[in-house]
Amino acid sequence: MTRTTSAVARALERIERLDPALHAFIEVWPDEALAREREALARRLPLGGLPFAVKGPSGIRSYAARRLIAAGGVPVGATSVPGPGTVWQTWGQGAHGRTVNPWRADRTPGGSSAGSAVAVAAGMAEAATGSDGAGSVRIPAAWCGVFGLKTTNGLLPSPDRTGLASAGVFARSAAAAEPYLRRVLGGGGPPHEAFGLPLPLPLPAVYSEDLGFAEVDPEVAAVVRAAVDRLVAAGTVRLLDRDAGLLDPAGAWTAVRGGSPDDPKAVRVRRANDERLDALLSGGALLLTPATPNRPHGHEGPGSRYSTALTWAFNLSGHPAASLPAGFTGDGCPVGLQVVASRGADLGLLAAARAVEDALPPAPTPPPPGHR
Repeated sequence: MTRTTSAVARALERIERLDPALHAFIEVWPDEALAREREALARRLPLGGLPFAVKGPSGIRSYAARRLIAAGGVPVGATSVPGPGTVWQTWGQGAHGRTVNPWRADRTPGGSSAGSAVAVAAGMAEAATGSDGAGSVRIPAAWCGVFGLKTTNGLLPSPDRTGLASAGVFARSAAAAEPYLRRVLGGGGPPHEAFGLPLPLPLPAVYSEDLGFAEVDPEVAAVVRAAVDRLVAAGTVRLLDRDAGLLDPAGAWTAVRGGSPDDPKAVRVRRANDERLDALLSGGALLLTPATPNRPHGHEGPGSRYSTALTWAFNLSGHPAASLPAGFTGDGCPVGLQVVASRGADLGLLAAARAVEDALPPAPTPPPPGHR
């Protein structure tokens, strides 16, 4: 009997072998996945049976998942999200235990799209869906060493009535995310032929370590700054002399999430930051920052530092933003470089992310559990 080596079979084998230690999945659908793969191959659908994971118990019903399935993607399972009572403890709760960071089991993978990031980092899925209301794609992408993108708010359907959350995707790289984004954003034909086209280099960009208000771990900042310096030296990025100082969005985000978007202070903060971001990103410029102010925290919780400090401003403003692997701290924790683009410039952001990752060292794959 010839052993099958299909993409879905390989993903299912890795889930069976690795997930008992990582706890990235709450459900796995082997029989259904293999049947979907056979159908996708028989019908010669564009994604050809490429395996992906969906975020949480309702992820299979999301707009992104439906688009991917229609194009021949194969959902292999649903990934973990935080359990009850874990307001700022951003780990996930898998079927058999809490989700662990694939690089350091004593650290959280981030959340709330915890299992999606771990599934991609460990090679248990080619890509995974996510949603991002404060950094829930970008934070776990940064802490698991993978690519994660939050789309422009309102570009894709979202069940979040506050308007803060938008759909996102995880993949090993921006290049690997492209086929999935192509299908989710419109199917691949015009006007989406811009996918894959290179941008003229160097890319104009503004770098900010702290956006003017965040307290950033010095080693995290140093890793990101070194990555930015490498991009400049490679001719990928040209830094602009623009003030990247924003107002701290914490209170405004909390007001909007709590159902008070017309709170006068929140309105003032949002208006001021929108004006500053419009100036920062004018002329097609990018904004570069660390994705998180801190490295992955332990499973006891994050302490007083908000992991969202550098991400949630762009949930309020609606800008698309991505996290790319930038390197590691001395204790073996991945660090993410956040790249922000103008509203609606999701294709340009993806192209910029591809140029950035071409100039940085390839992101490594975490060792199997028990081999660290």
